[in-house]
Amino acid sequence: MKQKLIVVCGPTASGKTELAVSLAELFDCEIVSADSMQIYKDISIATAKPTTEEMRRIRHHLVDFLELSEEFSVADYVKLAGKCIEDIASRGKIPIVCGGTGLYISSLINGISFDETCSSTELREELSKLAEEKGGEYLLEMLREFDPESADRLHPNNLMRIIRAIEVYKISGITMTEANKLSRNESPYEPVMIGLNYSDRELLYERVNRRVDRMLEKGLLEEARMVLSREDVATAGQAIGYKEFKAYFDGEKPLEECVESVKQDSRRYAKRQLTWFRRDERINWIYRDRLSEGESEVTLASDIIMKSGISIRH
Repeated sequence: MKQKLIVVCGPTASGKTELAVSLAELFDCEIVSADSMQIYKDISIATAKPTTEEMRRIRHHLVDFLELSEEFSVADYVKLAGKCIEDIASRGKIPIVCGGTGLYISSLINGISFDETCSSTELREELSKLAEEKGGEYLLEMLREFDPESADRLHPNNLMRIIRAIEVYKISGITMTEANKLSRNESPYEPVMIGLNYSDRELLYERVNRRVDRMLEKGLLEEARMVLSREDVATAGQAIGYKEFKAYFDGEKPLEECVESVKQDSRRYAKRQLTWFRRDERINWIYRDRLSEGESEVTLASDIIMKSGISIRH
Protein backbone atom coordinates (compact mmCIF):
# COMPACT_ATOMS: atom_id res chain seq x y z
CA MET A 1 0.00 0.00 0.00
CA LYS A 2 1.46 3.35 -1.01
CA GLN A 3 2.17 6.07 1.54
CA LYS A 4 -0.21 9.01 1.29
CA LEU A 5 1.42 12.42 1.44
CA ILE A 6 0.50 16.01 0.75
CA VAL A 7 2.68 18.17 -1.51
CA VAL A 8 2.51 21.98 -1.37
CA CYS A 9 4.50 23.55 -4.20
CA GLY A 10 4.69 26.64 -6.38
CA PRO A 11 6.89 29.63 -7.14
CA THR A 12 8.83 31.68 -4.61
CA ALA A 13 6.76 34.19 -2.56
CA SER A 14 3.46 32.45 -3.35
CA GLY A 15 2.70 31.60 0.31
CA LYS A 16 3.61 27.89 0.41
CA THR A 17 4.95 27.81 3.97
CA GLU A 18 1.93 29.53 5.50
CA LEU A 19 -0.45 27.18 3.68
CA ALA A 20 1.55 24.08 4.64
CA VAL A 21 1.57 25.08 8.33
CA SER A 22 -2.19 25.68 8.33
CA LEU A 23 -2.84 22.35 6.62
CA ALA A 24 -0.48 20.56 9.01
CA GLU A 25 -2.54 21.80 11.96
CA LEU A 26 -5.78 20.65 10.32
CA PHE A 27 -4.62 17.20 9.22
CA ASP A 28 -2.11 16.32 11.98
CA CYS A 29 0.97 16.54 9.78
CA GLU A 30 4.68 17.25 9.96
CA ILE A 31 6.45 19.15 7.20
CA VAL A 32 9.38 17.92 5.11
CA SER A 33 11.07 20.85 3.37
CA ALA A 34 11.77 20.58 -0.36
CA ASP A 35 13.98 23.65 -0.61
CA SER A 36 17.58 23.27 -1.74
CA MET A 37 18.79 26.27 0.30
CA GLN A 38 16.78 26.03 3.53
CA ILE A 39 18.82 22.93 4.40
CA TYR A 40 21.82 25.12 5.35
CA LYS A 41 22.63 26.55 8.77
CA ASP A 42 23.50 30.22 9.31
CA ILE A 43 21.51 31.53 6.31
CA SER A 44 17.87 32.29 7.04
CA ILE A 45 17.00 35.60 5.40
CA ALA A 46 17.75 35.00 1.69
CA THR A 47 16.41 31.45 1.97
CA ALA A 48 13.10 32.59 3.57
CA LYS A 49 13.13 29.81 6.15
CA PRO A 50 9.99 29.17 8.18
CA THR A 51 9.72 31.59 11.08
CA THR A 52 10.41 30.57 14.69
CA GLU A 53 6.65 30.72 15.30
CA GLU A 54 5.90 28.43 12.33
CA MET A 55 8.58 25.97 13.48
CA ARG A 56 7.08 26.04 16.98
CA ARG A 57 3.56 25.33 15.71
CA ILE A 58 4.55 22.43 13.44
CA ARG A 59 7.61 20.19 13.37
CA HIS A 60 9.73 20.77 10.26
CA HIS A 61 12.29 18.35 8.79
CA LEU A 62 15.32 19.00 6.55
CA VAL A 63 15.62 22.65 7.54
CA ASP A 64 18.75 24.22 9.01
CA PHE A 65 20.81 21.05 9.44
CA LEU A 66 23.76 21.27 7.02
CA GLU A 67 26.99 23.27 7.28
CA LEU A 68 27.58 25.90 4.61
CA SER A 69 30.74 24.10 3.51
CA GLU A 70 28.91 20.85 2.72
CA GLU A 71 27.68 19.74 -0.71
CA PHE A 72 24.20 18.27 -1.00
CA SER A 73 22.78 16.47 -4.03
CA VAL A 74 19.28 15.56 -5.16
CA ALA A 75 20.20 11.93 -4.42
CA ASP A 76 20.99 12.96 -0.82
CA TYR A 77 17.64 14.73 -0.63
CA VAL A 78 15.61 11.76 -1.89
CA LYS A 79 17.33 9.48 0.62
CA LEU A 80 16.88 11.77 3.64
CA ALA A 81 13.35 12.89 2.73
CA GLY A 82 12.33 9.24 2.36
CA LYS A 83 13.59 8.51 5.88
CA CYS A 84 11.72 11.53 7.26
CA ILE A 85 8.48 10.47 5.56
CA GLU A 86 8.85 6.95 6.94
CA ASP A 87 9.46 8.31 10.45
CA ILE A 88 6.46 10.68 10.29
CA ALA A 89 4.15 7.94 9.01
CA SER A 90 5.35 5.50 11.70
CA ARG A 91 3.95 7.91 14.30
CA GLY A 92 0.53 7.97 12.65
CA LYS A 93 0.94 11.39 11.05
CA ILE A 94 0.66 12.54 7.45
CA PRO A 95 3.81 13.99 5.81
CA ILE A 96 3.56 17.30 3.95
CA VAL A 97 6.34 17.93 1.44
CA CYS A 98 6.58 21.70 1.01
CA GLY A 99 8.91 23.72 -1.19
CA GLY A 100 9.81 25.21 -4.52
CA THR A 101 12.72 23.04 -5.65
CA GLY A 102 10.97 21.14 -8.42
CA LEU A 103 13.80 18.67 -8.99
CA TYR A 104 13.68 17.60 -5.32
CA ILE A 105 9.91 17.12 -5.36
CA SER A 106 9.66 15.27 -8.67
CA SER A 107 12.63 13.02 -7.90
CA LEU A 108 11.11 12.11 -4.52
CA ILE A 109 7.52 11.41 -5.56
CA ASN A 110 8.33 9.80 -8.92
CA GLY A 111 10.64 7.11 -7.51
CA ILE A 112 13.86 8.31 -9.15
CA SER A 113 16.97 6.36 -8.12
CA PHE A 114 20.48 7.68 -8.66
CA ASP A 115 23.60 5.83 -9.76
CA GLU A 116 26.37 7.30 -7.62
CA THR A 117 28.99 5.11 -9.31
CA CYS A 118 28.88 7.27 -12.45
CA SER A 119 31.36 9.84 -11.20
CA SER A 120 34.90 11.14 -11.66
CA THR A 121 36.59 13.48 -9.18
CA GLU A 122 39.22 14.35 -11.78
CA LEU A 123 36.60 15.34 -14.39
CA ARG A 124 34.64 17.38 -11.84
CA GLU A 125 37.76 19.30 -10.85
CA GLU A 126 38.59 19.93 -14.51
CA LEU A 127 35.05 21.24 -15.20
CA SER A 128 35.10 23.38 -12.03
CA LYS A 129 38.35 25.00 -13.17
CA LEU A 130 36.83 25.63 -16.59
CA ALA A 131 33.83 27.30 -14.91
CA GLU A 132 36.14 29.58 -12.93
CA GLU A 133 37.95 30.62 -16.11
CA LYS A 134 35.02 30.96 -18.53
CA GLY A 135 31.88 31.10 -16.37
CA GLY A 136 28.69 29.09 -15.95
CA GLU A 137 27.23 30.16 -19.31
CA TYR A 138 30.17 28.49 -21.08
CA LEU A 139 29.55 25.16 -19.33
CA LEU A 140 25.81 25.43 -19.90
CA GLU A 141 26.38 25.84 -23.64
CA MET A 142 28.73 22.86 -23.56
CA LEU A 143 25.94 20.82 -21.95
CA ARG A 144 23.39 22.11 -24.46
CA GLU A 145 25.34 20.51 -27.34
CA PHE A 146 24.42 16.99 -26.20
CA ASP A 147 21.62 17.46 -23.61
CA PRO A 148 19.47 20.50 -24.50
CA GLU A 149 16.65 19.34 -22.19
CA SER A 150 18.87 19.47 -19.11
CA ALA A 151 20.41 22.76 -20.27
CA ASP A 152 16.95 24.33 -20.55
CA ARG A 153 16.15 23.32 -16.97
CA LEU A 154 19.35 24.67 -15.41
CA HIS A 155 20.50 28.20 -14.53
CA PRO A 156 24.10 29.24 -15.36
CA ASN A 157 24.73 29.75 -11.62
CA ASN A 158 23.76 26.17 -10.82
CA LEU A 159 27.27 24.92 -11.53
CA MET A 160 27.04 21.79 -9.41
CA ARG A 161 24.15 20.36 -11.47
CA ILE A 162 25.59 21.51 -14.80
CA ILE A 163 28.89 19.81 -13.97
CA ARG A 164 27.05 16.68 -12.81
CA ALA A 165 25.07 16.49 -16.08
CA ILE A 166 28.27 16.81 -18.15
CA GLU A 167 30.02 14.26 -15.94
CA VAL A 168 27.26 11.65 -16.41
CA TYR A 169 27.38 12.03 -20.20
CA LYS A 170 31.19 11.95 -20.46
CA ILE A 171 31.43 8.76 -18.38
CA SER A 172 28.32 6.81 -19.42
CA GLY A 173 27.62 8.11 -22.90
CA ILE A 174 23.98 8.82 -22.03
CA THR A 175 22.52 12.18 -21.10
CA MET A 176 21.24 13.08 -17.65
CA THR A 177 17.75 13.35 -19.19
CA GLU A 178 18.00 9.76 -20.45
CA ALA A 179 19.55 8.59 -17.17
CA ASN A 180 16.63 10.02 -15.20
CA LYS A 181 14.15 8.20 -17.45
CA LEU A 182 16.04 4.92 -17.03
CA SER A 183 16.24 5.31 -13.25
CA ARG A 184 12.49 5.60 -12.62
CA ASN A 185 11.14 3.00 -10.19
CA GLU A 186 7.58 2.56 -9.05
CA SER A 187 6.93 5.36 -6.57
CA PRO A 188 6.18 4.32 -2.98
CA TYR A 189 4.00 7.43 -2.56
CA GLU A 190 0.45 8.48 -3.32
CA PRO A 191 0.72 12.27 -3.39
CA VAL A 192 -2.09 14.81 -3.35
CA MET A 193 -0.52 17.90 -4.88
CA ILE A 194 -1.48 21.50 -4.20
CA GLY A 195 0.11 24.31 -6.23
CA LEU A 196 -0.10 27.98 -5.22
CA ASN A 197 0.04 30.66 -7.88
CA TYR A 198 -1.40 33.94 -9.18
CA SER A 199 -3.25 34.14 -12.50
CA ASP A 200 -1.91 37.69 -12.86
CA ARG A 201 1.87 37.22 -13.08
CA GLU A 202 2.47 40.86 -12.11
CA LEU A 203 0.83 40.26 -8.72
CA LEU A 204 3.29 37.44 -8.06
CA TYR A 205 6.20 39.65 -9.15
CA GLU A 206 5.00 42.40 -6.79
CA ARG A 207 5.05 39.88 -3.93
CA VAL A 208 8.59 38.86 -4.94
CA ASN A 209 9.73 42.49 -4.91
CA ARG A 210 8.14 43.18 -1.51
CA ARG A 211 9.73 40.05 -0.08
CA VAL A 212 13.19 41.26 -1.14
CA ASP A 213 12.48 44.64 0.54
CA ARG A 214 11.52 42.82 3.77
CA MET A 215 14.68 40.70 3.55
CA LEU A 216 16.78 43.86 3.38
CA GLU A 217 15.02 45.20 6.49
CA LYS A 218 15.82 41.94 8.30
CA GLY A 219 19.55 42.12 7.47
CA LEU A 220 20.02 40.50 4.05
CA LEU A 221 23.01 42.70 3.27
CA GLU A 222 24.90 41.50 6.37
CA GLU A 223 24.02 37.87 5.61
CA ALA A 224 25.30 38.29 2.03
CA ARG A 225 28.53 39.87 3.31
CA MET A 226 29.08 36.88 5.61
CA VAL A 227 28.47 34.30 2.86
CA LEU A 228 30.64 36.07 0.29
CA SER A 229 33.49 36.51 2.79
CA ARG A 230 33.79 32.77 3.35
CA GLU A 231 35.90 30.62 1.06
CA ASP A 232 34.40 27.31 2.20
CA VAL A 233 30.79 27.95 1.12
CA ALA A 234 29.66 25.22 -1.29
CA THR A 235 26.20 24.95 -2.88
CA ALA A 236 24.73 27.50 -0.47
CA GLY A 237 26.61 30.29 -2.22
CA GLN A 238 24.32 29.82 -5.24
CA ALA A 239 21.28 31.17 -3.36
CA ILE A 240 19.74 34.28 -4.89
CA GLY A 241 20.46 37.26 -2.66
CA TYR A 242 24.21 36.84 -2.17
CA LYS A 243 26.21 36.98 -5.40
CA GLU A 244 24.20 39.99 -6.61
CA PHE A 245 25.75 42.13 -3.85
CA LYS A 246 29.37 41.33 -4.69
CA ALA A 247 29.62 44.32 -7.04
CA TYR A 248 28.34 46.58 -4.24
CA PHE A 249 30.85 45.26 -1.71
CA ASP A 250 33.61 45.67 -4.30
CA GLY A 251 32.56 49.30 -4.89
CA GLU A 252 31.64 48.64 -8.53
CA LYS A 253 27.86 49.26 -8.37
CA PRO A 254 25.46 51.26 -6.17
CA LEU A 255 23.33 49.35 -3.67
CA GLU A 256 20.06 50.18 -5.47
CA GLU A 257 21.29 48.52 -8.66
CA CYS A 258 22.29 45.36 -6.83
CA VAL A 259 18.93 45.23 -5.01
CA GLU A 260 17.17 45.43 -8.37
CA SER A 261 19.35 42.52 -9.57
CA VAL A 262 18.16 40.43 -6.61
CA LYS A 263 14.55 41.23 -7.47
CA GLN A 264 15.08 40.47 -11.15
CA ASP A 265 16.84 37.16 -10.46
CA SER A 266 14.05 36.22 -8.01
CA ARG A 267 11.36 36.97 -10.59
CA ARG A 268 13.21 34.91 -13.19
CA TYR A 269 13.51 32.07 -10.69
CA ALA A 270 9.74 32.19 -10.06
CA LYS A 271 9.17 31.92 -13.82
CA ARG A 272 11.47 28.88 -14.08
CA GLN A 273 9.71 27.23 -11.13
CA LEU A 274 6.33 27.67 -12.81
CA THR A 275 7.69 26.22 -16.07
CA TRP A 276 8.86 23.16 -14.13
CA PHE A 277 5.69 22.61 -12.08
CA ARG A 278 3.30 23.12 -14.97
CA ARG A 279 4.60 19.91 -16.54
CA ASP A 280 3.02 17.91 -13.70
CA GLU A 281 -0.66 17.38 -14.43
CA ARG A 282 -1.30 15.99 -10.94
CA ILE A 283 -0.99 19.45 -9.37
CA ASN A 284 -4.26 21.05 -8.25
CA TRP A 285 -3.62 24.76 -8.79
CA ILE A 286 -5.07 27.39 -6.47
CA TYR A 287 -4.86 30.93 -7.82
CA ARG A 288 -4.82 33.28 -4.86
CA ASP A 289 -6.01 36.28 -6.85
CA ARG A 290 -9.11 34.38 -7.99
CA LEU A 291 -10.41 33.57 -4.51
CA SER A 292 -13.90 34.90 -3.92
CA GLU A 293 -14.96 36.68 -0.73
CA GLY A 294 -15.04 34.27 2.19
CA GLU A 295 -12.94 31.73 0.27
CA SER A 296 -9.37 30.86 1.28
CA GLU A 297 -6.55 28.74 -0.08
CA VAL A 298 -6.70 26.68 3.15
CA THR A 299 -10.37 25.79 2.58
CA LEU A 300 -9.84 24.92 -1.09
CA ALA A 301 -6.73 22.86 -0.35
CA SER A 302 -8.51 21.05 2.51
CA ASP A 303 -11.37 20.04 0.20
CA ILE A 304 -8.90 18.66 -2.36
CA ILE A 305 -7.04 16.72 0.34
CA MET A 306 -10.19 15.24 1.90
CA LYS A 307 -11.37 14.05 -1.52
CA SER A 308 -8.15 12.01 -1.69
CA GLY A 309 -9.19 10.14 1.46
CA ILE A 310 -7.14 12.02 4.08
CA SER A 311 -9.25 13.09 7.06
CA ILE A 312 -9.10 16.24 9.17
CA ARG A 313 -7.83 15.71 12.73
CA HIS A 314 -10.55 15.78 15.38
